[in-house]
Amino acid sequence: MPTTDATTAAATAATAVRTGRLEAPGATLHYEVRGRGPLLVMMPGGSADAGIYDTLAAGLADRWTVVAFDPRGYSRSTLHGPAGEQLPGTHSEDVARLIELLSPDGAPAAVFGSSSSAIVALDLLSRRPGLVGRVVAHEPPLVELLPDPAAGRAVFAAVRESFLRDGVEAAMATMAAGLAPEGGAGGGRHEVATGADEESRAATGPVEDGGATAPPEESGGASEAEAEGENGAGAGAEVDAVAEAEAATVRRMMANLPVFLEHVLCSFSGHAPDLDALRAAAPKLVVGVGRDSRALLPAVAAERLAQRVGSATAEFPGGHVGLTEDPVAFGARLREVLLG
Repeated sequence: MPTTDATTAAATAATAVRTGRLEAPGATLHYEVRGRGPLLVMMPGGSADAGIYDTLAAGLADRWTVVAFDPRGYSRSTLHGPAGEQLPGTHSEDVARLIELLSPDGAPAAVFGSSSSAIVALDLLSRRPGLVGRVVAHEPPLVELLPDPAAGRAVFAAVRESFLRDGVEAAMATMAAGLAPEGGAGGGRHEVATGADEESRAATGPVEDGGATAPPEESGGASEAEAEGENGAGAGAEVDAVAEAEAATVRRMMANLPVFLEHVLCSFSGHAPDLDALRAAAPKLVVGVGRDSRALLPAVAAERLAQRVGSATAEFPGGHVGLTEDPVAFGARLREVLLG
């Protein structure tokens, strides 16, 4: 029977991060790997990068080889030339290359995407179904599937124009106004719950909710303080390291916002998925919706997608950015869906 120290060492090894670089046409991709077992690719949405999945990936690394990455043009995944309009097909080919590189014995991978990256996951499934065994697409904001697609396209076009004219803050205000309840872009109550919201709320979520608190206060009793000794200091240092990692993720995500608003938002949300191909691959697809966001634009589009292609749906904790609102509960539900 393994000792406590051996068990702890094994758990630490399972969640240790191994990083790599992958050359792709037009970009060099940064990726991070944890754990052992079948491959699970976690695709960040909005302007997020691999760091958004730190908690989720660590929690799933006991069962899967979990890969997260920075999408091309974001954070540590550098473009080989100027940024241009990004297309879901280009990004799905990047994911295909990661799967071909990292999947043990070439076995099909599980793929999770949320918000804009769920659109990439759907494109991967439609183009390269043999590479994947299960795809979980959480609230892809596909405006072409809304009751009024033109209204959805107009909202996101206005956000992009506002960014180009007046900057990030103005673009976010335009997003909030365009998706307010009276906007009606998706045929129901809509809030700022698209890729841009994935960035703005998810960027702050890990810092506020991820355990980046101050170290425990020192005890007034000298004997108790001595008993804690180095353990207390170690715990404090660990908390500080987590807080700094989360802060670094937020800074990178904020720096990615201009690329997202100018080159990703409209082309991804306006993508027309191959419904025939998705219908053929429907047994592999689970469309996720947030418990608290069923009336919002991305969830409306997601449920209409599931109806059109005949796929399963699964409810997840929280709303559109549930993965940052409560990553532990979200990860537990994702585990159930992946193993279901």
